[in-house]
Amino acid sequence: MGFWVYLASFALFLAVFLHLPLHHKAEAASECDLFTGRWVVDKSYPLYNTAACPFIEREFSCQKNGRPDLDYTEYRWMPLHCDLVRFNGQDFLQRFQGKSIMFVGDSLSRNQWQSLTCMLVYDVPNAKYNLTREGDLSIFAFTDYGVKVMLDRNVYLVDIVRERIGRVLKLDSIVGGKLWKGIDMLIFNTWHWWNRRGPSQPWDYIQIGTQITKDMDRLLAFETALTTWAGWVDSNIDPTKTKIFFQGISPSHYNGSLWNEPSAKSCVGQKQPVFGSTYPGGLPPAVAVLKSVLSKITKPVTLLDITTLSLLRKDGHPSIYGLGGPTTMDCSHWCLAGVPDTWNEILYNLIL
Repeated sequence: MGFWVYLASFALFLAVFLHLPLHHKAEAASECDLFTGRWVVDKSYPLYNTAACPFIEREFSCQKNGRPDLDYTEYRWMPLHCDLVRFNGQDFLQRFQGKSIMFVGDSLSRNQWQSLTCMLVYDVPNAKYNLTREGDLSIFAFTDYGVKVMLDRNVYLVDIVRERIGRVLKLDSIVGGKLWKGIDMLIFNTWHWWNRRGPSQPWDYIQIGTQITKDMDRLLAFETALTTWAGWVDSNIDPTKTKIFFQGISPSHYNGSLWNEPSAKSCVGQKQPVFGSTYPGGLPPAVAVLKSVLSKITKPVTLLDITTLSLLRKDGHPSIYGLGGPTTMDCSHWCLAGVPDTWNEILYNLIL
C-alpha cells in the first residue's frame, strides 16, 4: 500500500511543480477542435437519399443534373482528437420544438439551409412540413413540432437602398435586421458577393456615413459591413434567448495549383478530397478579417469554422452538373448530398 501512496504523491508533485496535466485525455476531449481533422471513406454516408428531398434546387442537384460518380457523397469528417455525434433529426426537432431557426446570407446559406431540411425530412419521414416563400424569406415549417427553419436571402447583411443616384450599398446601415429579432437560432454568412463586379454587382455606389464612393477595397468593405453587423448583434441579441452562429468562409476551387495539381483549372473531374488535415494553398484572406471582427463582439457568437474542411473537398462542387449545365463551371457551391451536411452535423454537435 505504501508504494502506491508514494507513487500517487510523486505524480501530484510532478503535476503541481512541473505543470503536467493530471487528466490529459479528458481535458483534450473537452476542448476538442471539431474543425481540425480529415475526410475518411464511410459507406454509411450520405446522411440522406436525395430522392427523399424533391425540394433541392437545381443548382445543388448534381445527381439529377447527370453527375455519374457518387464517391463524393461517401466521406465522413473525422476530427483528429474526438468523434462527431452522428446527426439525429428527431432529436434536433425535439430540441427546437416550438422554436425558430434562420439562416441569413447568400446562396451558400441556401446550400446549408437545404442540406439541413433534407437531413430532417429524411430522418423523420412522417413529419408533416410545408415550404413557403415571401420575397427573400423562405420558411420550411415542421408543423408537428412547431419548428421553422428559415432562410433570409441577404447577401451583404448590410443594406442596399435604391436612391436618386442609383443603388447604394450602405456599409453602416442594417435596417434588414428587423427580420432577425425574436429568432431562437441565427446562422449568418456573407462573403461570396463581395468581389462581384460588372453586371452581376447589385450596387452602383458604396456609402459610409456621408461619404459616397464608386468603389473601395473590397476586403475593407467586407470588414466594415461585418463591424456594422457585430454592432447589431451586441445591441439587439439576448444570449439567454438566441444562439448566434457565423457560417464561416466557404471556399471555391478554380485553381489546381492551390491543391498541388497545377494542370487543373477548375474542380471539374475531381473525385477525391485532398487527403490529410492541411490545405496546401492556405486560407482565403477573408477568414482573418472575419475572425478579427468576431473577436471584438461582446455577445457570444460561435464561428462555424468550415473553411479548412471545405477547402479539402475539391471534389464536392457541382462543376458542370450545376444550374447552368455543361456551359458553366460552378466550383463555389456544393452538391447535395455533400459537404454542407457536415457543416450541419457539426452545428448539431455544437448545440448538444
